[in-house]
Amino acid sequence: MEDILTIHIPDEIRHKLNRTPEEMCRDIRTYAALMLFSLGKLSSGAAALMAGIPHVMFLDLCTEYNIPISQITPEELRQA
Repeated sequence: MEDILTIHIPDEIRHKLNRTPEEMCRDIRTYAALMLFSLGKLSSGAAALMAGIPHVMFLDLCTEYNIPISQITPEELRQA
């Protein structure tokens, strides 16, 4: 099941970004998924599903945007 949400974005913004409506939709889904994952609201798998991309690609995007994919600290790893 899937919900459809409508977001109103001024044409001026889309034109400044040089994006088609379809590209804007994909970008917003991806950026929202990245943000929700970085805030700990979604798992990486759920965020990848939201973004509509494979899990490994989502993890690559996290690296590209400097979003940690693990909350485990180096100290916790040493203690394990």
